Amino acid sequence: MNEPPVHLVDKRHLAIDQTVNSIRQIEQSHGISRESLRKIKAELIALSKKKDLFALHEFPPPNATASRNSCLYRLAEDVDHRFALYLNVACGVVDTPAHDHTTWAVVVGIEGHELNRFYQGTPNTVEQVGTETVSANTGVAMLAEDLHSIHISGATPVINFHMYGLALEQLHNRRYFDAESGNWKHFPAHTDIREARGSKRP
Repeated sequence: MNEPPVHLVDKRHLAIDQTVNSIRQIEQSHGISRESLRKIKAELIALSKKKDLFALHEFPPPNATASRNSCLYRLAEDVDHRFALYLNVACGVVDTPAHDHTTWAVVVGIEGHELNRFYQGTPNTVEQVGTETVSANTGVAMLAEDLHSIHISGATPVINFHMYGLALEQLHNRRYFDAESGNWKHFPAHTDIREARGSKRP
């Protein structure tokens, strides 16, 4: 990650801290429901409009030799691993299977387009029930048991926020549906999470 001016880093950390504080207060006051997740999504959309704080040249995607076309930058996470905010950066085709999160999740777009497909699951299949494209100033919110998959065409770089009620490394029971075998399987943690919080220069 290229180093931006110090004042820009300070501005970014302040904006992130204010947003996460607001989200903590929403959960404390309202718990987690579809309605409170809409409020959380609105806070992240407001943060996403400060695009100058999350420029692609400061948060580059994986290089051409990497094993995957996306990576996560950790922007915030409480000491108890709650309220984990990541910047997801992708350049190239990305397709995930249908999966759950076991905690609430909100995805908000900054740049580019990410197709989300939503599903109803049974013990031996999944049925698609809807789609929504996440792009600038839009987002999707999911409860712990909700199922979705992510699809990026690779035509242009994608930058968005992924926020979870609990950090990804703590989500040991996530599942995905393996369409080839018709079985639910363990969904491993993301393998490329880069630290980008808490210091003058992430």
